[in-house]
This record gives sequence, C-alpha cells and structure tokens, in this order.
Amino acid sequence: MSTDATDTDQAPPGPPPGAPESDAPDLALVGIGMAAVVGVVLWAWIGDDSFDDVSSSSLTWVLDNFGWLFVVAADVFLVLCLVIAFSRFGRIRLGKDDAEPEFGNLAWIAMMFSAGMGIGLMFYGVGEPLTHFLTPPPASGARPETPDAARTAMEYSFFHWTLTPWAIYGIAGLALAYAGFRKGRGNRLSAAFVPLLGARRAAGWPGRVIDLLAVFATVFGTATSLGLGALQVAEGLDITADIDATRTSELVIIAALSAAFVVSAFSGLHRGIKWLSTLNIVLAAALMVFVFLLGPTVYVLDTIPASVGGYLDNLLPMASRTGAFSDHEWLGAWTIFYWAWWLSWAPFVGTFISRISHGRTIREFLIGVLLVPSGATVIWFCVMGGTALRFQSTGEADLAGAVENGAEASLFAMLDALPIGTVTSYVAMVLVMTYFITSADSASLVMGSLTSRGALHPPSWLVVMWGVLMAAVAAVLLVVGGLNSLQTATILVALPFVAVMLVLCWALLRELREDPGAGPARHQALHGLRDVVRTMVGDAVSERSARHHRLRRAAQTRRDTDGEL
Repeated sequence: MSTDATDTDQAPPGPPPGAPESDAPDLALVGIGMAAVVGVVLWAWIGDDSFDDVSSSSLTWVLDNFGWLFVVAADVFLVLCLVIAFSRFGRIRLGKDDAEPEFGNLAWIAMMFSAGMGIGLMFYGVGEPLTHFLTPPPASGARPETPDAARTAMEYSFFHWTLTPWAIYGIAGLALAYAGFRKGRGNRLSAAFVPLLGARRAAGWPGRVIDLLAVFATVFGTATSLGLGALQVAEGLDITADIDATRTSELVIIAALSAAFVVSAFSGLHRGIKWLSTLNIVLAAALMVFVFLLGPTVYVLDTIPASVGGYLDNLLPMASRTGAFSDHEWLGAWTIFYWAWWLSWAPFVGTFISRISHGRTIREFLIGVLLVPSGATVIWFCVMGGTALRFQSTGEADLAGAVENGAEASLFAMLDALPIGTVTSYVAMVLVMTYFITSADSASLVMGSLTSRGALHPPSWLVVMWGVLMAAVAAVLLVVGGLNSLQTATILVALPFVAVMLVLCWALLRELREDPGAGPARHQALHGLRDVVRTMVGDAVSERSARHHRLRRAAQTRRDTDGEL
C-alpha cells in the first residue's frame, strides 16, 4: 500500500508541544540501522544461494510456529479499535481538551481517501479478485470460475484490504497522536511506550530498539511496495511498448524512479510532491470512473452490496482461520503476508494519519480511519476487480493467461479489453510511477524522523540515504527471487514488530484509563448512580415524612378548634 504524507493543500499540523526542536540525527541509531540494512543487501546480492536457503527455511519456521500470532494480533487490533471508539475513551481529544480539529471534515476525509490509494491497490485491485476467482482459497470450498468463486474472491479481497489493515494503522496512528498531541512527547514510536518504560528509558536504548524495529519494518515494507511497482511498470511497458519485462528493465525502472525521488528530496520540492499526490488521486478516480462507465456498470452496482454483505457475514470465519485446518502455503502467500505487510507499514501510515488528526476525538479518529479508506477500497475493488470477473466469466475477455504471468499483468489485460486500452494502460503506468516517487519520499521522511529523535524536518541527506537503501533492498530482492523474496522478507521482518504492536496496545490502554478526559470509569459511574438513587430515595422518604407531619398538625388543629367551640 502507498500513502503520501503530503497529499493535502494545507501543511500538516505543526509539532506537538514538547516535540524535539533539534533535527540532528541520532547517529548511533542511524549507524546501526543502516549497517544492518546494508548487511542484508550485501548478503542477498553476494551470497544469493545461502540467503535464499536461510530465508526460505526461516519463512517455513515462522509460518509453522507463528502464523497463529499474525492472525490473532490482527483480530486484536480490529476489536480494540471498535472497543476504544465506542467506550468512554472515545471522548478523549487528541490535543488539549479545548483543541479544535486542525482540518475540516472534508479535507480530513479527502486525505484519508488519498491514504487508501497506492501501488498496492494498483497491483492487486484486479489481480487478487481474478486470482481467487480462478483458484479459490482452499478453505472456501468454491469451485473455480463459478458464482461462488466470484463471491469468495470479492470477500477475501475486502478481508485483506479494508477493516483489518486500517485497524492496524488506526492503533499505530492513535498511539502516536495521543503521545504527541495529548502528552507532548514528540514524534517517535518509542514515545508511546513511556507508560511502560518511563520517560528516561523510552528516550534511551530501550526506546531506540523500538524505533529501530520500526525502521526495519518500514524499510522492508516499503521495499515490497516499490518492488511491486517496478514489476507492474515493467509489465505495462512490455504490453504497450513491446519492451521485454526482464530483471534488467525492472532494475532500470527502480533506478530511474529512485533518481526522481532523490532530486525531489534534495531540491526541497515537497510542494511538487504534493501536487503529484493530488494528481495521483485525480488520475486514479478518472481511471475508475472510466472503467465503471464503459465496463459492466450494472454488474458493478450489484456487486457492491452483495460483496459487502458477504464479507461482513463471513468476517469471523475468515479472521479466525489459521493453518490448523487449512493450507499453510496459501495463508503464507496471502493472509499472513498481508498482515505482515500492513504491520510493516504501520509506523509510516500511523505517522501520516496522526499528523492530520490533531484536535479530533478518539471516536472521530477511529471511525474515520476504519470507514473512509475502507469505503474507498471497496469501491475500487468492485469497479476494477468486479469488471475483470465479469469479463472472464462471460468470455468477453480471456484474462486467465494474464494472471498466469503474475498479478501485475492482469490490470493491463483488463484495460486492454475496454476502449482506448493503450491510453488507459499508460495512465495506469504513470499512476504507479508517481506513487513510487511519493511513497519513497514519504516513507524516507518517516524513517528520517524516527532516526532524528522525532524531528519533523530531518536532514535531507538522511532522508535520501534511507530512500536509496529502500530502493536497493527492492532491487536486490527482485533479483534474488522476485515477488516471493519480497513477501518472505516482509513476513520475517514483521514478526518481531508484531510483539511491539501488541505491547503498544497495552501501553495505550494503560494511559487512556488514567486520562481525565475519558470521564468516570464504569465502577465510578455505578457508584454515582447509587448515590443518585440514595438521594432520590432519601428525598422521597423525607418528603413523605414531612407530609405526614403536616397532616398530623392539621388534624390536631381541627381538634383544638372543635374543642373551643
């Protein structure tokens, strides 16, 4: 997935109170982080056989022993988001109690929408539904290329791309926004662990280790996205311009787009990147509307409610499925890979959505994060993926051959079945390339911030170095093993970060419980209710006693009057 931290006509909120003023890098953290990433790159490049053997065996071990952990953790994040949003904690404001939202609702929603569009949706928007339609998930029991397979394909696409990933981002973003805007601790992930570590340890090496794990996760998660982008651009050039999609062409694409990123970072053209991001949204929306109007429009409209209903109905079975009774290999290639990918993007996307949400209540924040990008993703998959399913099932186009060549080819095969397919294919390639540049730019800024003590404006040289390293990781992993290597590296690096995210939930809940902005706890509310009942009962008893006393006095007065007469 690709998220652009500059997708807005306004600058993001300024630094929260207490944020570090210096943008000097943490040289120890930079040195260790870069040395480790360079070591992995060199090992994969020079000793590709040993790297492949170790990574393959490690992946098998992780899936056999910790696949359940990814599944359970993803469920925890989704449930926790809903519990926090609709509990008393939802009243807490991300800022001071009287803080107002930094952005209006329309601008905030627009930025949320932009966060949901990226390389991932371009790569998998057609490829995933079509792949599941032709080869349904083993646990579904659906037969290939049947209506049941089409329904299952859309349900699993929603499962992998809507509520659960945005719950992962929501927890990370909430923790960062709460620590930064509510507590004024700065812009590092480690700042959210102060309730457990204490301020001194969070600023010391324990906190640095947390930030370092966040950097590793972001490097390999972003490298996966960049690798997918290179694969898709190379496939598009092969289809539209007869330029063979080889490893050499993929490496040239990565080098050219990385050079564009370096120029933008050194020249300070973040406003230009912002306009690129806006252009991305416009082009993506235009491409989707084009497919919707010239494709099977009625079928797409039918698909939206049917697929959403099926997804919600089967969410619990899909969310609780592990390798115990289903195919380990399929889970590793799809669900667990996705959960690892979203976890690796959590520091990046979390930083973005936290920065634009100053002044919101927690309830507004979580509901917006869960529903707005998920809604946009549902529409994208129904239009792009639904069109491909319709074409394949009716025989209007044969897309099965494209899927055999990889998910990256399916988008162009679907566009080729519509009018002016060459033009729309070039538009799709431009979209992927600009997403590549803006993703590298934004992710590098986040890593620069994490390794500069939370500085909002890290040095340009540091940002560029992280960007170049990300591109190098993407290039080397593509050369070593293509998409499989990208997926393997993402899962392996995300494993320790699962533990970080689960502990983050604990730290966040511990701090929210003590926040006076949440109002009284339930037991306090029950005590208050009991006091109210006591008061009401006491008042009723007192009123009854007073009334009885008045009646007795009135009767006595009448008796005295009768005696006198």
